[in-house]
Amino acid sequence: MRATDALIAAFENLRAHKLRSALTMLGMMFGVGAVISMLAIGAGAEQDALAIIEKMGVRNVVVRAKSFDPDELEQLRKKSIGVSQRDVAAIREAVPEAEIVVPRLEIEPYKILSTSGKSESTVFGVSHLHAGLVNKTIAEGRFFDAMDERQHAQVCVLGAAAREDLFGVEPAVGGRVKVNDVWLEVVGVFAPELSGEASVDGVSVASSDREIYLPFTTAGRKFERDPLESPLEEIVVQCSEDGSPREVAALVDALLDRLHGGVRDYEVIVPEALLDQGRQTQRIFDIVMGCIAGISLLVGGIGIMNIMLASVLEQTRAIGIHRAVGARRRDIRFQFLATSFSLSFVGGLAGVALGVAIAHVVAVSAGWPTVVTTASIALSLGVSVFVGVVSGLYPAMRAAALNPIEALREE
Repeated sequence: MRATDALIAAFENLRAHKLRSALTMLGMMFGVGAVISMLAIGAGAEQDALAIIEKMGVRNVVVRAKSFDPDELEQLRKKSIGVSQRDVAAIREAVPEAEIVVPRLEIEPYKILSTSGKSESTVFGVSHLHAGLVNKTIAEGRFFDAMDERQHAQVCVLGAAAREDLFGVEPAVGGRVKVNDVWLEVVGVFAPELSGEASVDGVSVASSDREIYLPFTTAGRKFERDPLESPLEEIVVQCSEDGSPREVAALVDALLDRLHGGVRDYEVIVPEALLDQGRQTQRIFDIVMGCIAGISLLVGGIGIMNIMLASVLEQTRAIGIHRAVGARRRDIRFQFLATSFSLSFVGGLAGVALGVAIAHVVAVSAGWPTVVTTASIALSLGVSVFVGVVSGLYPAMRAAALNPIEALREE
């Protein structure tokens, strides 16, 4: 018997028993749908995590001031002034592997206006080296330079959303923005980045689309900060090529612990370590979800085996007739395997559609990034067919082993 003939006969058999075939395929459909949707969510989460790590800089170590309630903060300030320029100077002097050390401070409270609109953005004072350290891309104009920083220039660079708020369709570069009572000239605009705020292992990274950057020296001179707040929001340390971010982080942590008198009013973040932790978490998630999807596929396989065994009983006399007119055992076996293949393949295709739909719904409703790949579709469909064929193997062998004479006696 040719393979095409067997497959045609198998599909005709499915069409002749539509309801039974559909119910049998449900297990495979849900199993494949679960595999594809879980892989899509996992791939999306990994892609998001990689984007966050890239934004923070793989070679970087970030020292970030912790947030406290006002009463607790007042007590802490009696022991430590928080993350400050003193820490920046100490890291530069004591950690030789720290190639670049730059501070960042946040300006608040603030109102941001232009001649065309207003924006509720976050305003930061940073070094002219900052954009390169955290992989920011300039879409319009330029980032401010060392000269701007030395001269305390009243210039700024806008995030994409802040630019739209303040200028709309009008040119932004060369325009003027008022932050509190200080007028700043716009010299550049960042390319759009992550939407909203993303996080890996509890460390959040906000999109720079609603951020405004100005020279650190300008921010320190023109704007005041709450005396209880940490003088700096964070310090970014870039390691040298031969330096290990984890080792540098350990040195920085020990140094700051001494400088802050043991007060943990800061945290040391290693993007490289976050990436490893994120991947480990993702592996656990994949294993758990894979087991759940595997159970569903196993149930689908049992369903196929059950219906194929019932089919053997139903078709016993027909099998006897086929054997009597010259069909070989392998022809009977192949026919039943073709039927189980058809059930699992069609069920798998329906599962692919279901999985893609679930991934889309999750992306739209929950806002989670999802990525459906060709590899995940091929893997899910392949596993579905494999489980289906293996499940049909015993019924096929049982059908092929029937004695033609005894089969013809069946009513």
